Parts: sequence; structure tokens; C-alpha cells
Amino acid sequence: MSNTISLTRYLIEQQREHGRIPSELRLLIEIVARACKRIAIQVNKGALGEIMGSAESENVQGEVQKKLDIIANEVLIDANEWGGHLAAMASEEMETIHVVPNRYPQGEYLLMFDPLDGSSNIDVNVSIGTIFSVLKKHNDDPQAIEPVSEQDFLQAGSQQVAAGYCVYGPQTTLVLTVGDGVAMFTLDREQGSWVMTADQVRIPEDTKEFAINMSNMRHWDTPVKRYVDECLAGKEGVRGKDFNMRWIASMVADVHRILTRGGVFMYPWDKREPNKPGKLRLMYEANPMSWLVEQAGGASTNGRQRILDIQPTELHQRVSVVLGSKNEVDRITAYHLEADAAK
Repeated sequence: MSNTISLTRYLIEQQREHGRIPSELRLLIEIVARACKRIAIQVNKGALGEIMGSAESENVQGEVQKKLDIIANEVLIDANEWGGHLAAMASEEMETIHVVPNRYPQGEYLLMFDPLDGSSNIDVNVSIGTIFSVLKKHNDDPQAIEPVSEQDFLQAGSQQVAAGYCVYGPQTTLVLTVGDGVAMFTLDREQGSWVMTADQVRIPEDTKEFAINMSNMRHWDTPVKRYVDECLAGKEGVRGKDFNMRWIASMVADVHRILTRGGVFMYPWDKREPNKPGKLRLMYEANPMSWLVEQAGGASTNGRQRILDIQPTELHQRVSVVLGSKNEVDRITAYHLEADAAK
């Protein structure tokens, strides 16, 4: 097709015509996209590639790793090891950062990723994905090689220069923002190239769908119960309309549905682990997904404040997440603030 726009062409236009990104960032995104293609091949092999099941090990959060978790993590590290544009990487699967071998001049960027979101779905052939986020490293002296530390990564989500995810489902789709809206690229498996299939994606402000793990209802805080009860009451309730519930247990898949047709996703704080602010990771999941959602006209909060304004204090920090159609997110946030004010 003469009007086909590839990922490379899109990034070049963002670099040259719009001045949105420098060439180094363009090349870094292309390296990540190639790594996602390699992961997609492994995912597609399934049991034939002997990648199913547990690896009988745990990640830094104490979660049992799947074999494909480890493979995806290694693919992303190997692909970016000698890319020339990175100072360091951080992964949900690793305890601390991975510093790229010293070079002169030093890489300007920091890459964070959840190599395989939704791992519990691997063995049942449900959509899973890779989430990534890019930050600019603050260099006091760009002409010198400075030590990289975890502190360099502790930047608010509003400082991201690129973010995206790749969903491995019936189609393999790469979703990306560099601060100029959200674009989607589908992998043409015959050609091996990423082809744009949607640009300037917009999330409807209103919705009739919500996504949450209903099995945890007894553990929720009052504002979450209030919102879900109103949805379940349907036309006869205060909302005056029927809602559908969706829950895939893969953040990538749930967010992809919201970007495609609207909805609200909730992974709130609950009473099972009261000392933890939430389940999802701020740096690897919440920040990149929140920026994508905001760039598409949606909203994202932790129930009380904008996710992208949260200042991280640790690499594997957790957070509550409410994101999606703006009017629903605003309603849920208002319920939390009302409950706080009543205390």
C-alpha cells in the first residue's frame, strides 16, 4: 500500500519534521521494537519452544517466574546492551539496575521495562505483553562518563521521553507515545515490519465498562466499593445505565482494550497488604501506561493524585492505579477524596 507508514518512517517524521525526538532516542525505540519482535516469536512458539511453565525461581518481588519471563528479560537486555544510546536499564525482574558497559560519550537514556506483563496467562494462551519507559539521564558533565545509580531512575513519570507496550495477542501490536499522541503499529509477520494501524488514538470520556478483579471485593476500601456497587446497580441505580465488567489479568491487554474502545481499569489498594500502597509497579507499569492513557485523552490517578506527579523513592515502588475514560477516573478519584475529608 502506497500510504503505509512504518514505525521507522513515523519516528523519522517525529525527529525531523516535528523536532519531537533526537536521533538517539529514535534508534533506541527501534531497538526496543526489534526486541519485542524477538519476544513475539518466542511467545508464538508456545509449547513447541519449550518455554511454558515455571522456571522454579522468584523475581525481586518474591513472585514465581515463568520461563518466558526470564527469556523476555534477557532479550531486552541483549538487544540494548550495545545500542550505544543507553546508560543503564532497570527491569521488574531484576533487583537493581543493569549498567551498560562504559563508553565515551556515555549513553543519554535510561530504559525501564516489564519484560512480560500478565505472566499468569502464558500457559492458557491469553494476551500478554511488554511495557517500557524511557527517561533522560541527567548528566552534570556530558563529556565525562559518570557513574549511574538507582537515583538516576527516580524521576516522576511526567519526565518520560517515550513510553509504550507491545501486546502479544491475535495480532502483535506496538503502542507508542513520544509526547505527540498515541500511535499503534501492527507487526506484519510476513514482512517482519511494524505498520501503523492507528494514529492519534482517543479514549472516550464516558464508558459503560469497568475492569477490576471482583474476587477481591471483600478487601476493597469504601470508595472502590461505592463505585463498583453503583456500576452493578445498572439502570435502576444512581448511574442510570448498565455497565459491563471486563478483567483479563494482564494490564497490557486491559489497557489496550481501553485505548481501543474506552473503559476504566482499577487495581486499588486493599486490606490484604495494608502497608503496601498498591500492587502494580510505579516505574515499570503505572508510569508508562498512565502517560499513554493521558496522551489519548484519558486520566490516571492512584485514587487521590495524578500518577505522573508521584515522585518515586525506590526502584520497585508500588502504587494503586485507576486509569482510563476521564469522567470515570475523575468520579473514582472524587470518591476517594470525599472519604478522606470525612475522616
